Amino acid sequence: MAKDILISGGGKGGVGKSVVSVGAIDTALAHGETPILVETDTSNPDVWKMYKNELRAELIDLDEANGWIDLINICDQHPESTIIINTAARNNRGVAAYGETLSNTLSELDRRLVTFWVINRQRDSLELLNDYMTALAGSVIHVVRNGHYGPEEKFELYNGSKLRTSVERSGGQSLTFPDLADRVSDDLYSKRLSIGTAMKTLPLGNRAELTRWRHEVHKVLSGALYGAS
Repeated sequence: MAKDILISGGGKGGVGKSVVSVGAIDTALAHGETPILVETDTSNPDVWKMYKNELRAELIDLDEANGWIDLINICDQHPESTIIINTAARNNRGVAAYGETLSNTLSELDRRLVTFWVINRQRDSLELLNDYMTALAGSVIHVVRNGHYGPEEKFELYNGSKLRTSVERSGGQSLTFPDLADRVSDDLYSKRLSIGTAMKTLPLGNRAELTRWRHEVHKVLSGALYGAS
């Protein structure tokens, strides 16, 4: 079977899709993979800027049918690589219009489609997930509670919801993504640093915090992607 197609989604801006994409790239690299990044936030391609000199990174607009065609062709041409898709805030529109194009090719691609759906503590990210699950019914969906917005117990709307029950009954997991200190996060984004480059160039204290976060990220995402703990 070919490697997974991984989507970091959330349907809205500011929930933390990019940092989950960065964590997924770093986790894949730690497992000896050579992932391909597909950046769909073409107006503000932060993750693409961080990794474009270190791995294959494509800018693709998934608001248009041609973008989905390009995505599927990349998946077909590189079965040995995990495809990591960082989505734009508006991406639910493109998924609703064209997501079936990808779903219909999964069998021929011989790939599993996995979504990390990133949420904050507000209701709209959950409502958008309902729409997404309908549009991409072929995806395994893990819900990622972004720890930047508080500890796991603070996500009360999701924790006690029927949506959580539906996600977990369908084989998905409810994950809590670790928070990274703002000063280190600001370093990564303002200086366009990959995790690997940051570990070589940031001051020692910053690197110590990044190492802590990195280890936690690997545990969270590896469990969902590779069955490791």
